[in-house]
Amino acid sequence: MIAVDPPAATDSSALDAAGNAAAYRNRLLEGMAGTVAEKGFAETTVADIVRRAGMSKRTFYEHFASKNECLIALYASASHGALEVLKSAIDPTRDWETQVDHALTAYLGCLASNPLLLRTLFVEILGLGVEGLQARRRVNQELADFIVQRVGAGHHVPLSPQATAVMAMAVVGAINELVLQAIEDNRTESLVELVGPASALVRAAFLPPAQ
Repeated sequence: MIAVDPPAATDSSALDAAGNAAAYRNRLLEGMAGTVAEKGFAETTVADIVRRAGMSKRTFYEHFASKNECLIALYASASHGALEVLKSAIDPTRDWETQVDHALTAYLGCLASNPLLLRTLFVEILGLGVEGLQARRRVNQELADFIVQRVGAGHHVPLSPQATAVMAMAVVGAINELVLQAIEDNRTESLVELVGPASALVRAAFLPPAQ
């Protein structure tokens, strides 16, 4: 589930070292993901994470200062993975509204693929206080920036660039609230049912009114 970018290095020894470090970090994130999905973040310990990952506490603390930091890294990695799914679903040969529907279907389907982890990431990340809120804002900003990029890719939008950026963030926040409501109502397996309302939000925000 967690994608790790390939390490940037030039000589083979540095590449091997960086590759090992990325693999260890990835295993720890997978260990965190599996543990929190099973028992929740509050009950998860560093010992649980390293046991599931088959690694040592020393290795854990070489990569993360605390389990909070590990959860934030997991949140960022999983969120980036979902964003990549959304980007890959864009088909520039299709009309703009069809692109929106396909991208939202792929994105919400990706979120729904792991309901237990989704609940942890969307709900418990906010329990980390300022750290969690900042992590969420960073992810939301990436989503909003992508929306601005796509909206500006040759499509007429009757808004200034500043207003477009504000509306993009508003759309991201609204869709997040729809997802949170589905989580609270135990409807995570049906997230794709949100494609219609989410698409309507995007159209209302960025397309001129029908004449």
